[in-house]
Amino acid sequence: MQIIFLSPGWTILSIFVLWPLLQYTAALLCHKFPDALYTERTFLFRTFSFEKEGQLYAKVFRVNRWKHLLPDGSIKKGEDRYEKKHLSDFSEEGLQKFLLESRRAELTHWLALPFFWVFGFFTPPLIVFYMLVYAILVNLPCILVQRYNRPRVKKLLERKKRRETR
Repeated sequence: MQIIFLSPGWTILSIFVLWPLLQYTAALLCHKFPDALYTERTFLFRTFSFEKEGQLYAKVFRVNRWKHLLPDGSIKKGEDRYEKKHLSDFSEEGLQKFLLESRRAELTHWLALPFFWVFGFFTPPLIVFYMLVYAILVNLPCILVQRYNRPRVKKLLERKKRRETR
């Protein structure tokens, strides 16, 4: 329900300023949450049987064909930055860190999805619908990539652990 009426120019400017701020807020929140929240036992981060170890995303959404086009959205800079785009540390610790950051990234995008409703305060209902579509188009691909990658990295980690116990 629109309660703030802005000129078209201010409305457009507000949309362009607010979306990045809201996305950044979701990312900042997820970096403030304790790492203990991001375990595979948490319902959101489980791999479900229908996902077929991530293959659902490869077959239905062809994630492996376009995932390289997505940016690495880490908000940290410098040495603390963890880049998920290219897995470079194949140690057990490195793979565990990747899984943790993958869960954090997924939650960030889930939390960013519902922010579309904020635009209802100062835009007409049709624009709110467009904001919902935008939120889905921007965040869902990132969620799909995390759901696709995590089971594969987990399998790699399990294989690595088995080899080390031999």
